[in-house]
Amino acid sequence: MYGSSNEIPFAEGDSTDYPISLYAATKKSNEVLAHAYSHLFQIPTTGLRFFTVYGPWGRPDMAIFKFVDSILGGRAIDLYNFGHLRRDYTFVDDIVEGIVRVLPLLPHGGKARGPGSPAPMRLCNIGNQQPVELLHVVRIIERCLGRSAEIRMMPMQQGDVYETYACVDKLREVTGYCPRFSIEEGIQRFVDWYLNEYVPLGLAEPPQFLPPPPIAERAYQDFSSPVLNG
Repeated sequence: MYGSSNEIPFAEGDSTDYPISLYAATKKSNEVLAHAYSHLFQIPTTGLRFFTVYGPWGRPDMAIFKFVDSILGGRAIDLYNFGHLRRDYTFVDDIVEGIVRVLPLLPHGGKARGPGSPAPMRLCNIGNQQPVELLHVVRIIERCLGRSAEIRMMPMQQGDVYETYACVDKLREVTGYCPRFSIEEGIQRFVDWYLNEYVPLGLAEPPQFLPPPPIAERAYQDFSSPVLNG
């Protein structure tokens, strides 16, 4: 999940020793430090790995938020690896559900103390277990907004990964967790929040409600063109 693993889906026991970006390295270092504290001071510790969280009050720099904001503002959006990236998009309500379920369930370490005793720590993935291609995400947003996106097809970014895919078997075993929101329902809920709450609060420029161009069922195959218009 930190960039160097070819195993799909990503399980908590997979090796994460070779991160390929500084962002991934900071996440790995956080887990290592947490394990050391848990072992030294017997602090029950649960580390949660979130997979591409989106939804109301999300980060404006994340893809779905940025795409909605740009499409309504009449700005082009960049799709890296020519739109052929897959992400395990997880709606924020499912993330919260996983946190609430695991919070009271403390992990246990070994009874013996010493260098070889296990720390009272566990890692759990929280994801949707349904990787979705970036181009499909854009099509869903277009349908929800009734507008077409202006797209700039871009090459792969250094340090990025082609796919994320969470295995949530451990969280399901510990808590009974099961994600509920499909990408279609999640994006519709986000768009409703954006239009009915975010924009009226003055937190974004008013959308350009110009007559939208018709939404066609595009295949987005012309990768030789730097910009694809709707």
